[in-house]
Amino acid sequence: MCMAEKLTSTVTLIGGGPGAWDLITIRGMKKLHEADVVLVDHLGPGAELAELSELCDLEKKEIVDVSKLPYGKQVAQEKINELLIEYALAGKKVVRLKGGDPYVFGRGFEEYQALQEQGIACEIVPGVSSGIAVPALAGIPVTQRGMVHNFTIVSGHLPPGHPKSLNDFSALAHTGGTLVVIMGVKNAEAITQALIDAGLDPHTPAAVIQEGATKHQRSFHCEVAELAQLMRAQQIQPPAVYVIGAVAGLITQ
Repeated sequence: MCMAEKLTSTVTLIGGGPGAWDLITIRGMKKLHEADVVLVDHLGPGAELAELSELCDLEKKEIVDVSKLPYGKQVAQEKINELLIEYALAGKKVVRLKGGDPYVFGRGFEEYQALQEQGIACEIVPGVSSGIAVPALAGIPVTQRGMVHNFTIVSGHLPPGHPKSLNDFSALAHTGGTLVVIMGVKNAEAITQALIDAGLDPHTPAAVIQEGATKHQRSFHCEVAELAQLMRAQQIQPPAVYVIGAVAGLITQ
């Protein structure tokens, strides 16, 4: 039997939800309480460690900052993988606390694969994705009976036409549903223009929500053709989510 097979320690990838600490699931809180080491970034509840501390005894645990700030300080994913493996091989109960859901643009599966390759047990605790929760907290449903029967969440990290982008904005313009863009502040103008060029009605309702699920949340509504200009005027910065589709206009009706 190899050393990894003898390990009783595990790594748990916890989806912490979109921002507020109390949007973490009960299972997620339980695993945090049991942890010896917590690797945390500043997305989702990672920014509210003080609030989490009392409930989960975080002051008794080793907290490792592996910051993932949009367009800011970063710890390489490879380094995060190495730390997870290192602590697990040392016999620690390890938690990787991530914003949103670990498998929705969270690189959680990359961490799972790295652990599996070392024979280290890994548990996934799903979380509330910001792509659904943040619009809801701004009063916007992503679906609505008799109006919208589908929604799509896309990463806007890369602009349309980028050689590494896997998004087909021509197709996205014709789904007839709701489009939710996360990590897309920098490329808002290019994305909205690509959608309009592909045939999306420029008068389609749109909304942008900044710092959703936090006390600093603010939201604005407009038509999709005006979205990028509005975001510049309001100095929208990450983290922010924008919603394009008929449902974005419901709250203003």
